Amino acid sequence: MTVLDAVLLGLLQALGEFLPISSSAHLVLLPFFRGQAYQGVAFDVLLHLATLLAVLLYFAKDWWELLHKGLTHPRSPQGRTLWGLALATLPAAVAGLCLKGWAETTLRHPLVIAACLMIFAVLLWAADRRASAQGTATVGLKALLLIGCAQALALVPGVSRSGITITAALLLGLSRSQSARISFLLSAPIIAGAAVLELGQLGWADLTAPLVWGFLSAFIGALGVIGGLMKYIKTHSFNVFVAYRLLLGLVILGWYWHLH
Repeated sequence: MTVLDAVLLGLLQALGEFLPISSSAHLVLLPFFRGQAYQGVAFDVLLHLATLLAVLLYFAKDWWELLHKGLTHPRSPQGRTLWGLALATLPAAVAGLCLKGWAETTLRHPLVIAACLMIFAVLLWAADRRASAQGTATVGLKALLLIGCAQALALVPGVSRSGITITAALLLGLSRSQSARISFLLSAPIIAGAAVLELGQLGWADLTAPLVWGFLSAFIGALGVIGGLMKYIKTHSFNVFVAYRLLLGLVILGWYWHLH
């Protein structure tokens, strides 16, 4: 892998992790389209770790309040949110542990990715049409658990972790801004858990220049994407991402049928 390849993958991770377009799908598809070997799950997890650091930094004030109030006053709104986020992470964690091998092989088929991109694009469009301007005043435990269950579907490339959690949040009555914020906060524990599992397989010899550049590009790119999306959805819908997913799905289908 060259430095340019790693930077491109890092930028794709930054865009796909927080935009509802599926980072895993793009990380799988880029090597396919370029005729290269898949870069490996461990490298993908390092890119996810970079975006984890970015979301922790961007929402540092929110995380400080959640942790401080949550640990000292667990019955406060921040406390309920903190423990709700922890519980909401369990469905995706269990699904990841049980289906890890399947997700890394069978589910990475281009037809699976194309189908998921388009099906869940339609669901996002339907949910976005129902979005309210203000949303709910608070996000309760039940809502967080439902969003967490939806997040488990993101194990399949093409679903999009941010896309499915935003879709679920919108369907539960949250505003676009609330949905994106919950999606960002919910990304932290699940990415951290995946990184812990995979980083144990890496040694110092694996820390090559391309990997370091990929990590940096994912981190810097993610900071820009988070800030940009939070501003964008204040005055825009998610329709541009719906259209992109549908178009990409059609391109994948055309490309696959051309080769076969």
